[in-house]
Amino acid sequence: MSPYISVFIVIGLGLAAVGLLYVVGRFVAVSRDVVEVLPFQSGWEPREHALSRYHTRWYPIALVFLAFDVEMLFMYPWAVIVADRGAEAIIEMFVFLALLVAGVVWAWREGAFRWV
Repeated sequence: MSPYISVFIVIGLGLAAVGLLYVVGRFVAVSRDVVEVLPFQSGWEPREHALSRYHTRWYPIALVFLAFDVEMLFMYPWAVIVADRGAEAIIEMFVFLALLVAGVVWAWREGAFRWV
């Protein structure tokens, strides 16, 4: 038996499971437009669409936050190996930080940090 057959079986079972869950969800759904039927905010009548509560100016800020959050994910392991790798690791980190600073400068020029 080819090793690829088991991979195709797993992919087929995954696709079948997703399709089955989609069909079951269609049958047990209360309404087609769940956002208009179900109340939010403690049962009050919704005054606005539940998914449009955030202003678009928050999205660039969120992306900049995620960039620096990912930076921290890279800095913790870097701090562990910097003593072993020496100057090469320090240069790599400064190149990485330069790319992040370039992204912040670009976001600043585009007005991502302007509130009004």
